[in-house]
Amino acid sequence: MPLNIPDKLPAIEFLQKENIFIMDESRAVHQDIRPLKIAVLNLMPVKITTEIDLIRILSNSPLQVELDLIKLSTHVSKNTPKEHMQAFYKDFSLILNHKYDGLIITGAPVEQMPFEEVVYWKELTEIFDWARTNVTSSMFICWGAQAALHHYYGIPKYPLEKKMFGVFPHTKNDPNHPIFRGFDDLFYVPHSRHTEIRRKDIVKVPQLKVLSESKISGVNIVAAINGREFFLTGHAEYSPDTLDKEYKRDVSKNLPIEMPVNYYLDNNPENPPLVQWRSHANLLFVNWLNYFVYQQTPYNIETIG
Repeated sequence: MPLNIPDKLPAIEFLQKENIFIMDESRAVHQDIRPLKIAVLNLMPVKITTEIDLIRILSNSPLQVELDLIKLSTHVSKNTPKEHMQAFYKDFSLILNHKYDGLIITGAPVEQMPFEEVVYWKELTEIFDWARTNVTSSMFICWGAQAALHHYYGIPKYPLEKKMFGVFPHTKNDPNHPIFRGFDDLFYVPHSRHTEIRRKDIVKVPQLKVLSESKISGVNIVAAINGREFFLTGHAEYSPDTLDKEYKRDVSKNLPIEMPVNYYLDNNPENPPLVQWRSHANLLFVNWLNYFVYQQTPYNIETIG
């Protein structure tokens, strides 16, 4: 089924070239279907790229999804045109009294700062609290996951000696969990971060469970036991060339950066990336939408609580 997104969003033209079925609002209103309402709080600096990544992966579900892009009122994006933000994003204050079947909160390039020093921390924590009574299931990605775990459960983050950068193998701790339906025993996930959360802190919280991890990159997926919160330390949604762009950007700026691990064909940055995570990324988001959003959310969205 298609993803229903705002008319004229740049992602439409880009993804239609990949034969991804996108339905804009004008066409969707003629279908007598109760779509899943998903809100995305996009904290990444280059927002259009993140929109494309998430829309690409959410469109693989057989469920019809209606997407709302949300922005903070306490932070103005410097890397995305103002006209784009005004046309396609809603301030959180405008959806405060709305209910959503699902919520995705992305990472942000502020992970080396203490949480409380992030300029929009207060508003973000208000969104975290709002989600618990207005959203059926929430997914938090990378720094968004660290921030939510800190706010909800007091989980700290720790600086890494060097950036966790590359594509790493992971194993499932609970193979029968619905989020892993269709997964192989070993699956790969891209990571790009300077900080980490640690298993020793998570296992102290009875409401949390470490679902998957890596011997190299550590904890990967953490879930609240009621299925209403999923915390992802990696970037399963990344496009094939995202790590390549990050690496070459930092090299051009003479920043300390190592080549992404297990990423380029023959470990040669002159070669294209070897994509090893796409199928499991698709399964991850489809399983979340099916088992923890669609099958748990009420038909009358106003009864979410």
